[in-house]
Amino acid sequence: MTGSTAASFTADDYRARMERAARTAAEAGLAGLLVAPGPDLVWLTGYTPPAVTERLTLLVLAAGQDPVLVVPALEAPDARRAAGAAALNLRDWTDGKDPYAATAALLDSKGRFGISDNAWVLHLLALQQALPGSTYASLTEALPMLRAVKDEAEMDLMAAAGAAADATFEEIRNVPFAGRRESEVAADLDRLLRRHGHEQVDFTIVASGPNGADPHHEAGDRVIARGDMVVLDFGGLRDGYGSDTSRTVHVGEPTDEERRVHDLVREAQEAGFRAVRPGAACQDVDRAARAVIAGAGYGEYFIHRTGHGIGVTTHEPPYMIEGEERPLVPGMCFSVEPGVYLPGRFGVRIEDIVTVTEDGGRRLNTTTRELVIVE
Repeated sequence: MTGSTAASFTADDYRARMERAARTAAEAGLAGLLVAPGPDLVWLTGYTPPAVTERLTLLVLAAGQDPVLVVPALEAPDARRAAGAAALNLRDWTDGKDPYAATAALLDSKGRFGISDNAWVLHLLALQQALPGSTYASLTEALPMLRAVKDEAEMDLMAAAGAAADATFEEIRNVPFAGRRESEVAADLDRLLRRHGHEQVDFTIVASGPNGADPHHEAGDRVIARGDMVVLDFGGLRDGYGSDTSRTVHVGEPTDEERRVHDLVREAQEAGFRAVRPGAACQDVDRAARAVIAGAGYGEYFIHRTGHGIGVTTHEPPYMIEGEERPLVPGMCFSVEPGVYLPGRFGVRIEDIVTVTEDGGRRLNTTTRELVIVE
């Protein structure tokens, strides 16, 4: 099975995104946004530079003025072919010229700007030198919700990525586990995700037995044995949008304790999901899931946040964690993934991607959350 063709976002789609970003920046008290190559640039313009180099590429957005993409002359032909190119002005520069002076001419000399988290320090320092009265804030700090609310076309792509991850789980549960290395099962996950349309695989966690107590265990040479709990956590990008799901399986019959802990995590995951509704705070999802695990006496073994946002990257705001009072809004997508990790013994995690609807939440992963027995 191959992936479906990604929704064809038009220049008008990208124009609307850039206008909204510039407007939101102004409402946040910023003079504009400076967007370097990376996920934000792709989302705003459809442009991915052919290579990330020391040459400056920067999208300049400010309310009331046309978007401008400053780009090296040798890469301008690629930029002009980007899906959103018709919605912006290109300003190219040649080697030997000063791209920072050209960029500074577009900016308020005393303005405060949001700038991509992944912008090179080389470029930021040069802009500060060109405009010593300017100040900067990271986009994650200044506009953490820039990409958080998905439109209908984006939701279709998110749902397709979730369905592809589900199809991968339905196949992986039938492969042999006992007697094989974690890395071999991880390779199966990678192959299956790609078969189901993923162009990029970001992680394939296979954590067996005591390794399951490490939430971010890297699949290694440990041979999986009968009697092992195995945490599977896998995902990546399909048609540019993310998947991320976790299921915990058992090789052969589990003990009563293993089944009890798995049932507890399943109950906590359900509680977190049921807390999802418009207007609820992000921390409410964390509190709901955590209360179930703490109430059963395992609170100290739930050692991470309950969830993270997902979209054109597999980890992004918002975060489901105590202290995050930001309200949930229809169109937000994030994970709900409580876990229990017993050092030296085993771990359990169950994760779905959930989207906020007008009256609650909807899971984008629908495979069974019951304990699956594998061979």
